[in-house]
Amino acid sequence: MESDFDDIDRNHSRLARERVLADLKSLVRDSEDLLKATAGDMSEKAKEARKRVVAALQRAKVTCDDWQEQTLETAKATVKQADIAVRNHPYESVGMAFGIGLLVGFLVQRK
Repeated sequence: MESDFDDIDRNHSRLARERVLADLKSLVRDSEDLLKATAGDMSEKAKEARKRVVAALQRAKVTCDDWQEQTLETAKATVKQADIAVRNHPYESVGMAFGIGLLVGFLVQRK
């Protein structure tokens, strides 16, 4: 029973990570647009602000890349676990696929 709760926590964590990643990507795009729009402003305050934005933008890009790589590695591990489960239980896997196919066929036929 504990594994069910672990899955819920992992799914919630994965969804939260995906949302943060999407927000981070959006922030990077908006920051790049802001830098392009203020390229002509050469006041001292603007130069300093641009330096801080460029530094933050670089950190955000690195974080974004790291999270994407981590997500890809997690997906690969999940696929590997599924492959192992199917190889360890081939008849059960075929039976499950057959049952799901029947259920989907029944539901599609009803419409």
